[in-house]
Amino acid sequence: MNYTQITFDREGAIGVLTLNNAGKINALSIRMIKEISHLLGQIATDDTLKVLILKAAGKHFCAGHYLAEMVDAGVKEYKFIFDQCTRMMMLLHDIPQVVIAQVQGIATAAGCQLAAWCDLVVAEEGARFSTPGVKIGLFCTTPMVAITRAIGRKAAMEMLVTGREFPAQEAKSLGLVNRVVPLDQLDRTTWEMAEQIAEASGFALATGKQGLYAQADMTDAQALHYAKHTIVMNNMAEDAQNGIKAFLERRPPEWKNR
Repeated sequence: MNYTQITFDREGAIGVLTLNNAGKINALSIRMIKEISHLLGQIATDDTLKVLILKAAGKHFCAGHYLAEMVDAGVKEYKFIFDQCTRMMMLLHDIPQVVIAQVQGIATAAGCQLAAWCDLVVAEEGARFSTPGVKIGLFCTTPMVAITRAIGRKAAMEMLVTGREFPAQEAKSLGLVNRVVPLDQLDRTTWEMAEQIAEASGFALATGKQGLYAQADMTDAQALHYAKHTIVMNNMAEDAQNGIKAFLERRPPEWKNR
């Protein structure tokens, strides 16, 4: 596919997906959603890539859906938009790579959802997160799913029903953001986090990511049963055995799945 709304670059085991329509505040148009989904599908089968950084060109991360495409249409058209967007969001969890959102400026509505669906979030000090759909009569129901899972019901309710902006530090205190740094350190901090993650076995990272999301909504007993089975099978993997032996022998591990 010829990408016109995003770009993709990589260095070793780290890839960088950039939302590239700063003039529209990187709004999630049908075209951009299609391009992101296509790229994520390609990345999913690349076992040499361990980490994906999702960032944006310009002053802001993402303003949410491209509202110009959501005027005077019918159920079929709106269903298509949200079907495609939901598929894209789910791909962020389904791909084996760890996804880090790098957020500057605003992350609004579906843009906030996009950041929340990523596995980790690094934000600059001036970043703001909000779900202001209630202010235009379009409650942020789909962002609600990611927000509720990230920050809990009470905080999510406040964000959703007030539509107010949550500054980066407040978002961090609620669990929506992992790290907050000055703008001039945003690129470096995100890259250093990606490099640290990429030191691990790709197999172990994929197993852990899949396991975290699978057990999150289970009962305690179900989650422990699932985790027990998963770690048994993980222990059988060549990377796990190499890593254990390397630890016992006090040497760096040699990953088969780099």
